[in-house]
Amino acid sequence: VQLQASGGGLVQAGGSLRLSCAAAGRTFGTYAVAWFRQAPGMERDFVAGISRSGGTTDYADSVKGRFTISRDDAKNTVYLQMNSLKPDDTAVYYCALYGGSFWVSVDRRPNNYDYWGQGTLVTVSS
Repeated sequence: VQLQASGGGLVQAGGSLRLSCAAAGRTFGTYAVAWFRQAPGMERDFVAGISRSGGTTDYADSVKGRFTISRDDAKNTVYLQMNSLKPDDTAVYYCALYGGSFWVSVDRRPNNYDYWGQGTLVTVSS
């Protein structure tokens, strides 16, 4: 499965961006999907995730109430709507697919993800 992330850019603090992650392949619906981010010199951190059915979502505390993850399986695409952006949100954002246990709705551990997009840079200026 190939993933293509897009939608990053430069935005002022308080602004909004919507990231998209498009997947090639007809098995998209069998994967849970998450967004991670990585700032320079930092580890890759979980941001938000959505279950296979779309019925369960999970967010890092730092983005809860500001970011919304959603999926459109007909378009093989996952979105991350980011509002009230802060300079601390500056990072490269990656989408990833999780094909592991069906007992896990959303996994926060990046090592458990099977496929990764190339990343899209989000820069928030103060």
